[in-house]
Amino acid sequence: MRSALSTLGSRRSSQPVRVAVAGLGFGETVHLPALRSGLLTEPVALWHPRAERLEQACHRAELPGHTDFDALLGDPQIEAMVIATPPGPRFDLARRALLAGKHLLLEKPVALEAAQIEELQRLALRQRCCVAVDFEYRAVPLFQQMAALIAEGVLGDPWLVKLDWLMSSRADGQRPWTWYSQVEQGGGVLGALGTHAFDTLHWLVGPTRSLRAQLSTAISERPLPGPEEGRAAVDAEDIALLQMELATAAGGRTPAQVTLASVTRQGRGYWIELYGSEATLVLGSSNQSDYVHGFQLWMARPGEALRPVPADPSLAFARTWEDGRVAPVERIQQWWAEAIREGRPMLPGLAEAVASQRCCDWARQGTSGEASLSLDP
Repeated sequence: MRSALSTLGSRRSSQPVRVAVAGLGFGETVHLPALRSGLLTEPVALWHPRAERLEQACHRAELPGHTDFDALLGDPQIEAMVIATPPGPRFDLARRALLAGKHLLLEKPVALEAAQIEELQRLALRQRCCVAVDFEYRAVPLFQQMAALIAEGVLGDPWLVKLDWLMSSRADGQRPWTWYSQVEQGGGVLGALGTHAFDTLHWLVGPTRSLRAQLSTAISERPLPGPEEGRAAVDAEDIALLQMELATAAGGRTPAQVTLASVTRQGRGYWIELYGSEATLVLGSSNQSDYVHGFQLWMARPGEALRPVPADPSLAFARTWEDGRVAPVERIQQWWAEAIREGRPMLPGLAEAVASQRCCDWARQGTSGEASLSLDP
């Protein structure tokens, strides 16, 4: 009997995880091709609330679809779900999926506040569901290489961190008003860029101990979408300036300066600089059309000029796409599928999402777009 059970378990662990995709923006363009490519995942269904949009996607993907979310959850062939909707409905959809026993891969921001993510944590534990969060920079080779150098002690004691993420994606004032323009729907640069930035800092250095933020909205109104006439007010920030203090593994405190913007024409892109007692590490890319392709890593020891660090071939993607987002998402998906089959927690998961979202919440506290909070007793 033991041999038969062992064989059954082995066979099950080798079967691809059958995944439904909810949300057909990023879900269709990035998650779907990544799921098709992965050895451990198989897309089996799509969901979208609008029938016309769903029909188009199902025709292209040659997959069945649902507009009724409960009907999707009732399909016993579906083991897991990617939820890549806009942030507003994401918490409710995730909660319902967990109650139905589905494993989840969630886009971020996972919810509109950290307390909602903590609720999902408790529910996932009770339901024994594996939940991943798509912090895909943890899967980008040069970010992994920087993390490995830091773990090896190359940096020494981290003295200062500077992260600039200056994009022009919303610098055009004629770009239509959408959910992204509304704080209550999860819009703004904190949700779009800050969630990634905070998670990267926590991963590379340590958790946030204090944070002070100045938020502003450069473009205060946008034209209504489609045939509608008029303009609507924008209350979501498009610029965030943050002063932070990070706790290190050795018990120290490291100051961090973070600048996020989505309205910086000819912005410099993504650059993170770590200055330590033994070295300086710089990782950056000016490529605004693809946030994965184009990164380079540099290092300098005391008295040296910055020099390029050769890419570690062992961290390279097995396959790349013209859209650089697909490869790191595929890597996250495969980690998630492995965790599901092995019955273990996923990293990055909801704990990392809570830590990131708390920073977003703190940044929005207080008046006049300013917040100051410390975790110190």
